[in-house]
Amino acid sequence: MADTIHVLNGPNLNLLGTREPEIYGRTTLADIERMCRETAAAHGIDIVFRQTNFEGELVTQLQEARGSLGVVLNAGAYTHTSIALADAIKAAGLNVVEVHLSNVFAREAFRHHSFLSPVARGVICGFGAEGYRLAIAALAASRAK
Repeated sequence: MADTIHVLNGPNLNLLGTREPEIYGRTTLADIERMCRETAAAHGIDIVFRQTNFEGELVTQLQEARGSLGVVLNAGAYTHTSIALADAIKAAGLNVVEVHLSNVFAREAFRHHSFLSPVARGVICGFGAEGYRLAIAALAASRAK
């Protein structure tokens, strides 16, 4: 488990590729999963890749990631609303990289606040699907330290 990264995706990310492509692009979640698996394999790391539309399920998935190398978390809209996710990250002692496909700071004001950023190791936003690859590389580099 120590050489495993959990890639967790929140609500509506199952619709990537067709949902507001002008904001999120045409890359599907299956494309992102493939890219994550390839990137992790290049670093000798296993991936657990999941998506859910349910906040409580995402909390459970975070708890299940205890003992792993870390979590790449795109919590979608829960980023801006969920104290439960922030509490789960703290309680589980997780090494989390928060990822957003779009630059949330160039969007609506309500997206500028994250309950997760204060408990995350880092935040990557605005690089589209490439943000997942960057997050995996960052977690892999932390393994070497």
